[in-house]
Amino acid sequence: MPIKRLFIANRGEIAVRINRSATELGMETVQAYSEADQDMLAVKMATHAVCVGPPAAKTSYLAADRLVSIAKEAGCDAVHPGYGFLAENAAFAEAVEAAGMAFVGPRPETIRTMGDKATARATAIAAGVPVVPGSDGVLTDIEDAVASARTIGYPVMIKATAGGGGRGIRIAETEEELRQLAPQAQAEALAAFGDGGFYLERVITKARHIEVQVLGDGQRVVHCFERECSLQRRRQKVWEEAPAACLDTETRAALCASAVALAESVGYRGAGTLEYLYDNDSGAFYFIEMNTRIQVEHPVTEMVTGLDLIGEMLKIAGGAPLSPRQEDIHLDGHAIEVRINAEDPANDFMPFPGVVGSLTLPEGDGIRFDGMLYDGYAIPPFYDSLLGKLIVKADTREQAIERLQTALSDLKIEGVKTTIPLHQALSTAPAVRAGAVHTQFLEPWLATHGLAQA
Repeated sequence: MPIKRLFIANRGEIAVRINRSATELGMETVQAYSEADQDMLAVKMATHAVCVGPPAAKTSYLAADRLVSIAKEAGCDAVHPGYGFLAENAAFAEAVEAAGMAFVGPRPETIRTMGDKATARATAIAAGVPVVPGSDGVLTDIEDAVASARTIGYPVMIKATAGGGGRGIRIAETEEELRQLAPQAQAEALAAFGDGGFYLERVITKARHIEVQVLGDGQRVVHCFERECSLQRRRQKVWEEAPAACLDTETRAALCASAVALAESVGYRGAGTLEYLYDNDSGAFYFIEMNTRIQVEHPVTEMVTGLDLIGEMLKIAGGAPLSPRQEDIHLDGHAIEVRINAEDPANDFMPFPGVVGSLTLPEGDGIRFDGMLYDGYAIPPFYDSLLGKLIVKADTREQAIERLQTALSDLKIEGVKTTIPLHQALSTAPAVRAGAVHTQFLEPWLATHGLAQA
């Protein structure tokens, strides 16, 4: 049955984005909000809105049982989790379905399989998808880790099996560092995700981070091509683009085919992203993990394919079969997305909540801004600092960068410090303009350009 009333269990710009697609599909929306978010844009847009708790996320946006109960009482027949918070929580997805509502995302068992990085790695191997050389299964004992690292070869990356966002990850150059850092990664992952399991992967020097967007209905999967997300600070993505300029046609086809094979092997439903490391020297690619949710950077894919990924998620969750065929999905031009955060890039990216005094958004062909702001909006200090995403599209990458520079100049957010200066600097950096970047590029570059401490 098509969704009639949708509960949006998230906040900020992704809640605004979900509201728009749901409204275009004729759905009523019920927007969740914390006491700190009663004035947010998504609340103003939604058909209905309901307070779900105090400002702290653990008592509002992470209060799974309360969210399910409120959604059911509000007469909703589906729940969209957005990204972050409970989006990749299998128990939450189960609770939503047990309450008789559709979860707009994959099945709970898929979230468990692909959300645990070690299990996802094993699943990829079984599907014939290449993975980074690493340990065999989950590690909990340091001596087993040391033995595994001797086989893999240093440097190695210590990665928590649960969670994401760069937490529970360390790089060890030697056995001594491994013995020191593995317990730190375990403790961080245990505190953040309740799971201290980890595994090891060989570090690929100067790798590029490539990810493939997929859509599935549980039976059939299509890919929507790839994005490159190599510009990262503390393993958090800063600048994303589609397609990846470093790939040739043959490699792109093989990479996307591997993503479809892996997603189909788990009967994937909804929108998901398979992340890879690409070795620029050898041309080899390796699967590293899957995000079983919509991602922050999904708009660049929408810009170059013409798809509404949120809309497709909603239709699939309502029982409709996957509508696009693979042969109908084509690349058109080049798109770039930059994240606009309430942070001061000249002061080690210190968060900078405050009141938006005046807002001017860029307009024009090939320019899109996905945000949560309006004049006079008070940015709460309790959550992620992401204010919105500026996305541009042009026929070529070079033209897209030029358009980005113009759009950044036209974007004015008064009253708070933002990362706009960072992106203005990056858009003129010779290495960025040449596409000569990798996952270890940005932090040293920041240190030498006076924008942050490395």
